[in-house]
Amino acid sequence: MQNITASNPATATDRPFGTAEIKLLVLDIDGTIAGLSNEIREPVKQAILAAQSRGVKVAVATGRMYQSALRFHRDIGSTLPLICYQGAWIQDMATQKRLRHLPLSKQRALQLLEHFEAPELRSLLSIHFYIDDKLYVPEITTATRLYAERSGIEPIVIKDLRRDIPGEPTKVLALCQNPEVLDGLLISMRERYTPAELYLTRSVATFFEATHPSANKGDAVQYLAEELLGLQAANVMAIGDNFNDLEMIAYAGVGVAMGNAPDGVKAVANWVAPDVEEDGVALAIEQFVLGDR
Repeated sequence: MQNITASNPATATDRPFGTAEIKLLVLDIDGTIAGLSNEIREPVKQAILAAQSRGVKVAVATGRMYQSALRFHRDIGSTLPLICYQGAWIQDMATQKRLRHLPLSKQRALQLLEHFEAPELRSLLSIHFYIDDKLYVPEITTATRLYAERSGIEPIVIKDLRRDIPGEPTKVLALCQNPEVLDGLLISMRERYTPAELYLTRSVATFFEATHPSANKGDAVQYLAEELLGLQAANVMAIGDNFNDLEMIAYAGVGVAMGNAPDGVKAVANWVAPDVEEDGVALAIEQFVLGDR
């Protein structure tokens, strides 16, 4: 398989493609299969169905909560476990068995909260704690309201999370409408915590996310492919659009970045697809799964 680029101006890296047949297709949700409409467009659905008809298994890997990601998992007819919370939570829908759960400790979560509540950040951030697949917030800000509407989730207000935190968070999220604030936050938190202590990422420009150090989509996709399905990385195609997709794009034999992805994500991909609003996933599937290999 040759390195080629999509029809948009972005270019792929020189990382060679795997030569094995693609048997597992892993898809991010937001910015990948779902754009501004918050729905999967018909051309993308049809391409996914066509891939499944050829025996390719399809999985979802998202930063979303389990209950928020379920409708997308159902829409594409996936029979595989659902990877959510950046890989911190993997659950089999058929049995309802949770195959993996890697939460943060309360101590670590409260350390993050203390940092977010610093005087220079307190008024700028909307804080979200995800515990037992429920969303807990100290207050409902405008950013929280918009997030809840898109996710279909009802936030639960706990005014003093420090005192009344009800369990170990699967993920901690800080939202800010100013991406530069989160740029600085990411830098400062990476100076404070090593990758062995926290996994820190951005899923969109206005989201700062923290999970267990072993919770990332790359590790989760590897677990799904190798331990559950007996496949190799060369059998995997992964498509994503943001920094929380870096690890799975790098792991996959065919790693695809969306045209709307930041340059740092495109840099690790084999191939850059058109924008989500141009049904880039459909074109990627046509290129690497449905077309001649």
